[in-house]
Amino acid sequence: MSAFETKGLAEKTLDEATLQQWVGHSEHRTDIMHPGPVERMDALLDQPILEQPGSAIPKRTLPPLYHWLYFLPNALQSDLGDDGHPKLGGFLPPVDLPRRMWAGGRLTFKGSLQIGEAADRVSTVTAVKRKEGRSGPLCFVTVRHVITGQKSAGTLTEEHDIVYRGAVQPDGTRKTKQDSLEIAGADHDGRKQASDAIETIRPSAVMLFRYSALTFNGHRIHYDREYCRDVEGYPGLVFHGPLTATLLARLASRLNPDRTMASFAFTARAPLLDTAPFTLHTPSPGRFEARTPAGTLAMEAVATF
Repeated sequence: MSAFETKGLAEKTLDEATLQQWVGHSEHRTDIMHPGPVERMDALLDQPILEQPGSAIPKRTLPPLYHWLYFLPNALQSDLGDDGHPKLGGFLPPVDLPRRMWAGGRLTFKGSLQIGEAADRVSTVTAVKRKEGRSGPLCFVTVRHVITGQKSAGTLTEEHDIVYRGAVQPDGTRKTKQDSLEIAGADHDGRKQASDAIETIRPSAVMLFRYSALTFNGHRIHYDREYCRDVEGYPGLVFHGPLTATLLARLASRLNPDRTMASFAFTARAPLLDTAPFTLHTPSPGRFEARTPAGTLAMEAVATF
């Protein structure tokens, strides 16, 4: 039974003991991996991974990270917060910090989920941690998802890290570099890297809208430019973290067309925006990066096959 059903919405808080009560809360959902979302995601990416010539991966296999097209949120319109996300205090703890983003994730694949099959997902809050960052309080929430195909018995296990931050400064400015690095808990200093770009991504408002629609994501930072600027302090629309991760996973799969992905881990380092192209790189075998237009690290990932 979901935490939403057992607790209902709760008052926002930063009290450590109260937030810890959400650890262990879980929910179970079932969905069918219909082919339509896969086809629309392929259209969005412009280079269908399922049609790779010579690939030994069967077309019926769900590509890595395409599971984010299923088990979509179904909160009532009246249960959305000002940012367009479902209000906290149901399944996720009621963290009293207004800004949230994907900080990263770790995924393992055993067997393969199949397009067209029904699958079960069990989601559990496994950790809630408060920290004091250089720009103010932070709260990290980790959710573990286990997805199992009902026919294939393929299993995907994902640990999803979410970070919550305080509001932007009253003058609307934000310390983008500082915030980004401490969110990831990284030692990376933002310096430019040396490897050549393999792919250039040209983001647009239309691309971000289509991905928001595919994932039923109401978060306003991806389509409401005025909200981005005036409330969250971004100079442009924010490129979805999971979409960046999907691009990196697709690059990894394209470079290994006859192998099946066994694990994929990614960490966000800095936000990407719709204001300029960014690039994808592979600095060494098994490592993949997305870099900002300035050439600094935005997301890094490691894939095994």
